[in-house]
Amino acid sequence: MVILIVATTIDPASINPANALLAMPGWKPGPFFQDDMKSFVNQEVRVLQHNKSIIAEDDLDKRWQEATGEVVGEVIFLSKHTAVSNRPALTVHPIGVPHLREGEPLPQGGRPGWAAPPNPRIGPWLRLLKKIALSHNLVPEFEITLEGTHHGPVTSKPTMFLEIGSTEEYWKRQDAAQVIALLIWDGLGLGGGDAVGNWNRESDKNKVLLGIGGGHYAPRHMDIVLKDDVWVAHLLSGYSLPMEDPSQSKVDSESKEIGGTWKEAIKAAYEATRSAFPGGEILAHLDHKSFKGWQKNAITGFLSEQNIKVGKPNDFI
Repeated sequence: MVILIVATTIDPASINPANALLAMPGWKPGPFFQDDMKSFVNQEVRVLQHNKSIIAEDDLDKRWQEATGEVVGEVIFLSKHTAVSNRPALTVHPIGVPHLREGEPLPQGGRPGWAAPPNPRIGPWLRLLKKIALSHNLVPEFEITLEGTHHGPVTSKPTMFLEIGSTEEYWKRQDAAQVIALLIWDGLGLGGGDAVGNWNRESDKNKVLLGIGGGHYAPRHMDIVLKDDVWVAHLLSGYSLPMEDPSQSKVDSESKEIGGTWKEAIKAAYEATRSAFPGGEILAHLDHKSFKGWQKNAITGFLSEQNIKVGKPNDFI
């Protein structure tokens, strides 16, 4: 079982951390994959470099196995982050577009209704990233944060993105690239220490947060995730939960059915989470303040129907 780290040469926030990682000991040229890609090997880790958009190459986990015979256990993508605020940030997040319908445009890749299994390392690595960034004096200049589930490319194995934001000045920062490289080096135990974030279904620390609601940077969920021993799954921000206001609907007002793809998004995120955390206790954590009353009632009712438990902050301690 190998770990695939994917970088693109056309993005400095992607290739610079990859190069910083490859400058560390133990790397060798890897197996041939395809003409326009290079690979490198260190223990069970594989770095794959291509020259397209980071969201353009679907199914790299399956394609790697078909080409090399090596089974991929997880995928980690390196990328730039953009934000309206232009604030410097180092971010970690799961991927998917579970709220999109067949036929809708996919401006950032993926597949309608799809959510990749979230990489179990997301929570532990966010906490490790904060420690490494602090020790390299990147905090408070850089915000260390989760992001909501969004964009592609399509994968079927546990996946996460590590990103540097939010403008070209910061994408090119070598100190930020070095911090991301150290996160991978230490987080995967390449230097001889214990890897961070390996899921163990037998552990008594098995509570998994499935975030529902709130803004893109998941502040209410972040408050919980920064505590030790909390595992993080999908984070469905408000824009990933399209709900049609029943007061604006032309449908019979007595009907309790609320339109939109919010149910499909929750189902897809939950099923992907179950596959990534076998044996885990998955608890939906709602950002209550982000919902109107009718939205909260609909969501909690649906979670109950689906037998998805709802967790309060103290339930994750």
